[in-house]
Amino acid sequence: MRHFDQFPLPAAAADLSSIALLLDVDGTMLDTAVTPKSVFVPESLRESLEQLYAKSGGAVAFVSGRLIADVDRLFAPLRLPAIGGHGAQIRPSGNGRTQARHADLIGEDCRRQVAASVSGHPRVLVENKGSSLAVHYRLAPHLEQTLKSKLASIVADSGDLELMHGKAVIEIKSRRFNKGAAVYELMQNEPFRQRKPVFIGDDVTDESVFASLPLLDGIGYSVGRYIAGASGMFCSPRQVRDWLAELGARA
Repeated sequence: MRHFDQFPLPAAAADLSSIALLLDVDGTMLDTAVTPKSVFVPESLRESLEQLYAKSGGAVAFVSGRLIADVDRLFAPLRLPAIGGHGAQIRPSGNGRTQARHADLIGEDCRRQVAASVSGHPRVLVENKGSSLAVHYRLAPHLEQTLKSKLASIVADSGDLELMHGKAVIEIKSRRFNKGAAVYELMQNEPFRQRKPVFIGDDVTDESVFASLPLLDGIGYSVGRYIAGASGMFCSPRQVRDWLAELGARA
């Protein structure tokens, strides 16, 4: 397993014309925060991404569990191609329109049950993403097992819904979409087509992307822990930001 200082960097700008950078956001480029809204985006990261986007001919994309509109707000005024909502949304061009890959919403009955399951726990946050529900318990870590058990019961009778366990978050979504399938779709569009995808991700929700990379002749790096299919590992989001800055500077 290679670590940060062993990753190869391109020797010339031509290298960026042959790859597509696919980047998870939270826990990968951005340090984890107490709540989703309290994450901090360094200006230096915006500058690195803008530089890479220009030098690669537009082949840099966010691959996030956040909705694309939320990612846009975080990185404004920068707009990149993006996959949002764990694959429920896609935008092949930074200047394009967000497309819904999956129209099914979480049913009202499920929403009511989730709300009831966290009732009386004000430090547990429920984030409605339309295509999924995220239950954040970073402010109440002692409730982890209780929440996992309650939410598992809610989805047990539904053949379409699944639970994804992230860092202090449990997400309910449809089984019909994931990041990996959305990445495969994105790579059929220009300027990503016929390039080698280079993906960086950190969480369980990114595992479907690592699994899809062999189909695309791609390569992936994990952050903070080993993920099956990863060719190397960054120790922290800060090292990812440093690597992106160096990648842009050397190109």
